[in-house]
Amino acid sequence: MTTAAVTKSVLELVSETPDVDNQAAFETLSTLFAALRAKLDGRFTLTLDPSVDRFASYANAKGEGQGTLQALSGPEMDWMIHSWTGTPTSSFTNIHLTAWLGPQIRVPHLWMAMGTIPELFVYLDYGPRTDMYEDTDYMDRYFGPVNATYMDVQNDPQLPSFISQDLCTRQWISPTGICLAGVKPSAPIYARLATLAHAHIDRWLGWVDDASPVPIEDREVLARRDLNMRRTIAERDPANALVANIYGETMKDDLVKALWGDQRVLPRPN
Repeated sequence: MTTAAVTKSVLELVSETPDVDNQAAFETLSTLFAALRAKLDGRFTLTLDPSVDRFASYANAKGEGQGTLQALSGPEMDWMIHSWTGTPTSSFTNIHLTAWLGPQIRVPHLWMAMGTIPELFVYLDYGPRTDMYEDTDYMDRYFGPVNATYMDVQNDPQLPSFISQDLCTRQWISPTGICLAGVKPSAPIYARLATLAHAHIDRWLGWVDDASPVPIEDREVLARRDLNMRRTIAERDPANALVANIYGETMKDDLVKALWGDQRVLPRPN
């Protein structure tokens, strides 16, 4: 038996219940993401980009909205984001861990986010780097192994799906992207989410280690596509409206630019 999907916007969900103390949920998810981040630190050589130093710790004028944002890159990593933003004691939090690979391999990018709106939301996905309408071998190789997990989650009544009202957002989600909202927190649910998240990142790290190199002559086009995709996703995220409500339009714009690397200092790989 499945549960009806959540179709309200993030802004609507938070506005309906704006004063839920989610500090405990935020701390639990932060601990999980710290463990996930450690796996990336153990695999890649990464350097913090100075362009986001100002966001090492930030808050709005009242100190109610807070956050941190780290952007890193390295020889194999074009742009990695580990960040959180929100108001843990009043409903909304959003924790991101996204890894955009350099063009030396064509492994999908790693996309992970969890938080509270005010119940738990979850996003676990891989960003394809080719047109899977034509390149079905790529789809079978990287998304085929995830399909059973995706269907298992879809059929779990404790893990209701989230369907965005935004057309562009739905376009970004892959055929096996796990996107949930309205998940009620509990010890078994946290354990299930941790299992899903660790399997998600471990699978991806295996792909990275087994990948074949992209020919040199094809890397410029791939790098340009990656950057255009990253910028579009950051700029058109419907949740930006909620960030603007908390921090103001100017800060929201600066955070969006930081997410896609508008002012990056470190060079892109290859």
